[in-house]
Amino acid sequence: MSLDLSRMITEGRNPASQQIDELSTEAMLRVINDEDKKVALAVEAILPHIAQAVEAITRAFQQGGRLIYCGAGTSGRLGILDASECPPTFGTPREQVVGLIAGGHTAILQAVENAEDNREQGAQDLRDIAFSGRDVLVGIAASGRTPYVLGALEWAKAQGATTAALSCNPNSPMAQLADIALTPVVGPEVVTGSSRMKAGTAQKLVLNMLTTGSMIRSGKVYGNLMVDVEATNQKLVQRQQDIVMQATDCDSKTAATALAACGGHCKTAIVMVLADLDAQQAAELLGQHKGFIRLALQAANA
Repeated sequence: MSLDLSRMITEGRNPASQQIDELSTEAMLRVINDEDKKVALAVEAILPHIAQAVEAITRAFQQGGRLIYCGAGTSGRLGILDASECPPTFGTPREQVVGLIAGGHTAILQAVENAEDNREQGAQDLRDIAFSGRDVLVGIAASGRTPYVLGALEWAKAQGATTAALSCNPNSPMAQLADIALTPVVGPEVVTGSSRMKAGTAQKLVLNMLTTGSMIRSGKVYGNLMVDVEATNQKLVQRQQDIVMQATDCDSKTAATALAACGGHCKTAIVMVLADLDAQQAAELLGQHKGFIRLALQAANA
């Protein structure tokens, strides 16, 4: 199959870097840095669409659904990276946010030849994880035309699921197919066609927003504190204690005592201290208000 790459903005030649191989090292890096500065502005331009996706993901979580990322190459790896950070950061089950990549686990570390061109495999990978209409699928591909991702989007839509397409070329096949088009247009890359650069950075920024935004909307952040963080190492044990202290203005001994009483659950410890409750009372109050600390405290004060 012949592809007309010239029609894709991400595949264009960047006039700012056409002589980059002749520049000094610092001048070369300045060109790269100047181009990178454009990425945040491109993401800013699509914030309303990102908000739409965050709201859809939040609704899915409330109904027991999942967020599934699907991509190939750099795009697939970025989805896996974002998904893998959710359990330790937000205390989510590992199956709540899942990253799929064309070529499977092998492709995380090395390229798998022709995997991204297998349209049927995109659909099959969703079948293999029992994808349903309750879930949300975010297809990721800088080009917006990767067959593996298109196959997944088509199958997800057939199940009645909400779909979003994250790409960097306007009016791409993925954008036209999905319910929500997330298209930060970052322009041509410093190294022609190397979409792991600006396009990859834009994708990571958007993915960060999708998970962080939906987790905030799900009550997993209080103020700006990650109150569902899992203490999986010594640093995070200390972070939990610091979070309780910052949220309640208590001293370290009080925070440590509360955390010990509730089995190291930040939210419960915070409600214990602020509402003067024991661990069981605080846990029950949080359960009644779906884990939202502010709602639990309002009920306690009432």
